[in-house]
Amino acid sequence: MTSTETPRPARNGVDTPTLFATLDAVGAAPEKAHFQFRARSEWQRGTHSRTTFDDYYGVGEDRRHETTFVFDADHPATLVGSDQGPTPAEVVLHAIASCLTAGIANIAAARGVNLHSVTCSVVGDIDLNGSLGLDPAVRNGYTSVGLRFVVDADASNEVIEQIVRQSRARSVVFDIMTNGVPVAIDIESP
Repeated sequence: MTSTETPRPARNGVDTPTLFATLDAVGAAPEKAHFQFRARSEWQRGTHSRTTFDDYYGVGEDRRHETTFVFDADHPATLVGSDQGPTPAEVVLHAIASCLTAGIANIAAARGVNLHSVTCSVVGDIDLNGSLGLDPAVRNGYTSVGLRFVVDADASNEVIEQIVRQSRARSVVFDIMTNGVPVAIDIESP
């Protein structure tokens, strides 16, 4: 930032000065944009698993989260689980809703728009005949996912729609869900 530029204040809980400093730093050194997120999942019992998120690679080095995050996943009793957490398919809904919501907050802050509230309802339709192996013609995953945002902000509907569209265009999870991502599976003996 040059001395003639006005500093951007933090907005909507987003550290806007750091957001723009990050954009500038990565623009000047694109290799800093390479991140590797990591998770370790351990079977607990039945369909219950526990995933831990504690380290990642970013800005040229291995790093640790300030807090180790633990996330349980399971199936409800109707799907032979013990309901110790949301299903993995539900976790995907959380991922897309929270990714787009974070994007809305960042983009609104960058544009100087004050948010009052953002809520997102997300639904995913799935036919379990595929994943249960009962009908090979039915896909295993969601057949559709729909999100509905209600955004209360100091901006016109047109500006809010632009912010949501930009969030969608830059969303990591939206990209993962709508574009095929190669997934490699290795199996090791204990």
